[in-house]
Amino acid sequence: MGKSSFTNGTVRVNGQTKASTYKKGNTVYTDYNMSPYEKQAYDYAQKSFAENLPTLNVFSEDTQKQLQKQMNAYKNKGIETINNIYTPMLDNMKTDIASRFGNFDNSSFLNSLNDIESSRANAISDFAQDMTLKENDLINDELSRRYQYMSFLNGINNQALSNLSTYSALTSRNSSGGNSSSNSGLRDIGSYINMGLQLLSYL
Repeated sequence: MGKSSFTNGTVRVNGQTKASTYKKGNTVYTDYNMSPYEKQAYDYAQKSFAENLPTLNVFSEDTQKQLQKQMNAYKNKGIETINNIYTPMLDNMKTDIASRFGNFDNSSFLNSLNDIESSRANAISDFAQDMTLKENDLINDELSRRYQYMSFLNGINNQALSNLSTYSALTSRNSSGGNSSSNSGLRDIGSYINMGLQLLSYL
C-alpha cells in the first residue's frame, strides 16, 4: 500500500488567514490567527478577569463609603416621612385637647398621646427592619453587578476559544479533504459587537 500524503490546510476570511494546519515530521500543527481586534478583546478580558478576581467579594473603602452614603440618604428619607406623619398628628391632638380642656393634665390627652406614640414606635420598628433589608439589597446589587461583569469577561474568553475550535476544525478538514468555505467570521464579528454593547452597561 502506498503511503498517504499530507496536504496543508488553511481557512481565510476577507483575505486574512484565520487558521492553518501543517505537518512537521510526524506531528501535525494547527495555528489560529486572531485579528488585532480579537486579540485586543481577548487580552482585555484576560487582564480584567485576573485583576478583578482577587477582590471580587471585597468592598474597598470607597465602595463602603458609597453604600453608607446611600444608606444615610434612605435613613434620612425614612425619618422625614415618619416625622411628616406623626408630628402633625401630635400638634393637632394638642390643639384639640387644649381647646376642649384648657390644659393637658387629663386622661384624654394621655390616652391620645399614648396611642400616637405607640403607633410611631411601631413605624420606627418597621423602618429599622426596612433599613436592614435595604442594606442587604445594596450589597447584593453590588455583588450581582460584579458577577455579571465577570461573566461578561468570561464570555469574551469563551468566544475566543470557540473561534479557535471552529477554525481549527475547518482547517483540519481542509488539510485532509480539499478546500471549503465558511461564513463563521461574520458570526464571530457579530458576537464581539454584542459583547461590546454589553460592556457599555458596566461602564
